[in-house]
Amino acid sequence: MASVDQAVTGEDEAVVQPGRQAWAVWSVSLAVYMLAVFHRSSLAVAGLAATHRFGISASQLATFTMLQLLVYAGMQIPVGLLIDRFGPRAVLTVGATVLTCAQAGFAFADSYGLALLARIFVGMGDAMTFICVLRLVSTWFAPRRIPVMVQLTGVLGQLGAIGAAVPMTWALGHLGWTRSYLLAASLGIVMVLGLLVVVHDAPGSRNVRGPSLSWSAIRGSLAESWSHPGTRLGFWMHFSTQFSATVLGLLWGFPFLVKGEGLSENTAGVLLTLMVVAIMATGPLLGWRTTLRPWHRSNLVLAIIGSIVTVWTVVLAWSGPAPLWLLVVLVVVTGVGGPAAVIGFDLGRTSNPPHRLASATGIINQAGFYASLILVIAIGLILDWKTPSGSAYTPAAFRWAMSFQYLLWGVGVVQIWRYRRKARARLRDDDPDLWAEMSGAR
Repeated sequence: MASVDQAVTGEDEAVVQPGRQAWAVWSVSLAVYMLAVFHRSSLAVAGLAATHRFGISASQLATFTMLQLLVYAGMQIPVGLLIDRFGPRAVLTVGATVLTCAQAGFAFADSYGLALLARIFVGMGDAMTFICVLRLVSTWFAPRRIPVMVQLTGVLGQLGAIGAAVPMTWALGHLGWTRSYLLAASLGIVMVLGLLVVVHDAPGSRNVRGPSLSWSAIRGSLAESWSHPGTRLGFWMHFSTQFSATVLGLLWGFPFLVKGEGLSENTAGVLLTLMVVAIMATGPLLGWRTTLRPWHRSNLVLAIIGSIVTVWTVVLAWSGPAPLWLLVVLVVVTGVGGPAAVIGFDLGRTSNPPHRLASATGIINQAGFYASLILVIAIGLILDWKTPSGSAYTPAAFRWAMSFQYLLWGVGVVQIWRYRRKARARLRDDDPDLWAEMSGAR
């Protein structure tokens, strides 16, 4: 078994080369993922509107995203097991259907409790998308293409976040809450029809079913995946790189830029869109770099984390509102953390056999969302702590709240360094020749 911090050689080249059907399957499944990202991110620009509609505080607003992230993260392993059992097409179709119904429910919600319930189901539907698309990529594309295709999937999916920024801001201002979210929900009907017509689990098979798993087999599979240091390295890489961009894009970026940095709502929306553009622009480059020099994947991730920490430090230490050029740098550099998190999936892929791929991917995909969940809660609590009752959020309160990120970065970097050493040691024990070749020891 190869380590997650090096390249796997001799993979099965019998996987079908991408033809028209492969690209069609990927395109439709990617469109569903884009829609899931749209629904996930649609509350980011509606945060201030939600506080007025439901009469809630900062911590209550954070609960929307908290529950959504909690459900998403908590379902990653069960969804991975469902994919292994029922195939990605079936799970993806169910996910798109749940998303559509949940967003329609959110449109009509007129109380805080009903809105919370709707966002829970948004998290459930969202959880059923990305892992399914990754499984389809692994089935329909050759191994040498997978790192780049996974990055393309992740970054192109962020087009959904662009749709949730400027266009959603316009819709809320011109169409109102209910009609805006109903219009968003209606897109899901088209996606479900596309899935039913186009997507196949594998070449020549519309649906692929796996064997039934006993509870003991499930526990054994998950234990084997988690015990490998490569899976844990991928977990902590995902944990450390994603949360800053996720929290800005999902909830707190818009209030931070408007209330904390004094920008107009339109400028804040443009900056959040720019962050998504940065994610999309850098993803393919990171995928190419990962394929070219897989031994240095963890070095690349550590360098990106260092850059994100540095820019945030400058912004938070700036006397008064940061200049616009610095905020542009902030959203661009923070956005790079999104595709950097995807590198963790490549670590999991090269550390686990095919029959454990979905469960290992689910384990890793939890990490960044748990970190995001912790940060969402912390920011809401700190803002309420530092803001007098009934007052608007202040720049000082946002500086305190955003500084909580340093705790998460510190934990993540320590764990990356720790499991990188263990993963490389595991490779040296399992395959000394490959370790020597990949590390340049000979």
